[in-house]
Amino acid sequence: MKALVKKELGFGKLELIDVEEPQPSEGEVKILVKYAGVCGSDIHTYEGHYKVKVPVTLGHEFSGEVISVGEGVTAFKPGDRVTSETTFYICGECQYCKTKDYNLCQHRRGIGTQQNGAFAKYVLARQESVHKLPKNVDYLSGAFTEPLACCYHAVKKAHIKPGELVVVLGPGPIGLLTAQLAKDAGATVIITGLTQDQVRLEKANELGIDYAIDIQHEDVKRLVDSLTDGYGADVVIECSGAVPASKLGLELLKKKGRYVQEGIYPNDEITIDFSKIIQKELVVRGARSQKSSDWEPSLQLMNNRRVNTKALITHTFNINEWDKAYSVIKSGEAIKVIFQPFD
Repeated sequence: MKALVKKELGFGKLELIDVEEPQPSEGEVKILVKYAGVCGSDIHTYEGHYKVKVPVTLGHEFSGEVISVGEGVTAFKPGDRVTSETTFYICGECQYCKTKDYNLCQHRRGIGTQQNGAFAKYVLARQESVHKLPKNVDYLSGAFTEPLACCYHAVKKAHIKPGELVVVLGPGPIGLLTAQLAKDAGATVIITGLTQDQVRLEKANELGIDYAIDIQHEDVKRLVDSLTDGYGADVVIECSGAVPASKLGLELLKKKGRYVQEGIYPNDEITIDFSKIIQKELVVRGARSQKSSDWEPSLQLMNNRRVNTKALITHTFNINEWDKAYSVIKSGEAIKVIFQPFD
């Protein structure tokens, strides 16, 4: 079968090649991929900023149909409509695994990073990670479960209360999903972007986000101050992975405000103004990936139509059209790109 494989570390080196069709071992589920989303981390991997175990087939946001199951799998059968968590292996013995925080297990192997992913016709998943799609969630929406679960994980850490002011920095797919979740939690939501993000900011307006601000032409701090009597935002969730956005977020927060870092920086070491964290007594938290308890709530949010995922899709390509997908993402033309298998 054809698969889009990162063959070596560094920029590029992503090729469509023939690979052996996988067969499920004990406890594994073989899934026919219907749709697979392109994540920002896939872009970082292509550009050489995000390390994976090479060679590896990329793709960790997907939905599909169960084709076959390995020995010991009883919860799934051929024909089931499913999606899967990215976790393929955990040690099961560390303190994080024992508290079900296995996204922090140092031995964890993820689909599309250390284990072959969904930019192919078939993908394998461990049965513990597989989830059935509810009746109102089609395959296209189901491919959004992983990014929505990541956003749900981050928003939980923000402890948003009804009536609070939440600023979401970055109007990409993660920012637009996060903003919808913050709205669902009862907050007034501002989402910010740059002039080049006009398509995404317009989409935020369509989705009912309260304020979509181009910070290159509008003063977001003035807006925040006007909405809070000068105190500042209750919560900032940074979704862009851009250092200037992080600095802006610390500036916009009120004293004792909550900051959540969801976006991934291209470089590990960045400069942050810790004086604001100290002087404002800010609560700063990271949000890494997702865990099992984030998945069923995310599926139900889509099932009950409280979050609109399909509205974010702007482009669909076959996996042999990576160059086109990369171009529309980098130009800012695309919001969310979806791949279909190519065989």
